[in-house]
Amino acid sequence: MRFHARVGILPHEREHPQPLEVDLTVWLAPVETGDSATIVDYRGLYDLVAQVVGEDALLHLEDVGGLIAERAAAITRVARVRVALRKPRVALPGPLAHAEVVVMRDAR
Repeated sequence: MRFHARVGILPHEREHPQPLEVDLTVWLAPVETGDSATIVDYRGLYDLVAQVVGEDALLHLEDVGGLIAERAAAITRVARVRVALRKPRVALPGPLAHAEVVVMRDAR
C-alpha cells in the first residue's frame, strides 16, 4: 500500500507529507471451511492502515507499525501480523533507497 503521511521527527517531516509504503501480512487461525463469518476483509485491512497513517503525531515508523499491528491483531481470526513500513525519502548523509522497519505481533 502506498500513502503520503507526515511521519518523522524533523520539522519538514512533520509539516509535509512524504511517501510511505506499507506491507501488511496476516496469518489466520484455522476454522471450519466455508464459515464466511471468519473471512478477513481486505478492504477493512486497507482502511485500518489508511486510518493509522492519516493520524497526526506519527513520530517513528516503529510506532506506526505497532499501531497497525495491534489493530490488525485484534481482528477476529487473525493469529499473527507482520507490518513492514518503508520510507523512501530519509534525511541521511549518504545514498539510501529507503528506511524500513518491520513489526510483528501475535494476537492475544
